Amino acid sequence: MVNNDLVSSEHLPVAEACLRNQRPILDVLGKYLPASSYVLEVGSGTGQHAAYMTEHLPGVRWQPTEVRERLNDIRLWQTHCQRDGFLAPLELDVRQDIWPTREADAVFSANVVHFVSWAEVESLFRGAQRALRSGGLLILYGPYNYDGQFTSEGNIALDQCLRERNPDSGIKDFEQIVLLGRSHDLFLRADEEMPANNRTLIFQKAEIS
Repeated sequence: MVNNDLVSSEHLPVAEACLRNQRPILDVLGKYLPASSYVLEVGSGTGQHAAYMTEHLPGVRWQPTEVRERLNDIRLWQTHCQRDGFLAPLELDVRQDIWPTREADAVFSANVVHFVSWAEVESLFRGAQRALRSGGLLILYGPYNYDGQFTSEGNIALDQCLRERNPDSGIKDFEQIVLLGRSHDLFLRADEEMPANNRTLIFQKAEIS
């Protein structure tokens, strides 16, 4: 457990990828999120996105989630920030049937889709559909292939590295992701270009009439 005293910055876990992408992601979130939003983050990693986004989007309540062994890293950031919008992290594996909310304004996930298997991506969409309110957003940041083709040499190298670690992982096809979304009443609203050959895909859950 984390001591309730403030955690100094030198003791915080840091992922370099978060330092590089947090500002571009913030720009997209600021464009699409309502000013007052409850955001469920899937695969929060160190917790840096929760810290950064709640600093720059003060109306947002950010719910980080992770597998059990990663929760303490997020608690360190939460204790360091002492920010009301940075909620205590919850345990979540995308494969589990019951997620911790059904009224999220948005489900956000960065750099998860290409790290996991297709079956886990299917679980992510299924869980997001249940977790989102009517009209809510699923926001996915990361690299994608288009028309079955890699978009850069760097993405080819990343895909090879991922598959060496886990043969079921790897960069997914944009078109398959869009079709998967439709099967869960999540329809592509925008495809935002991001730095370093990444994209942010924004899906919207169908409104209940």
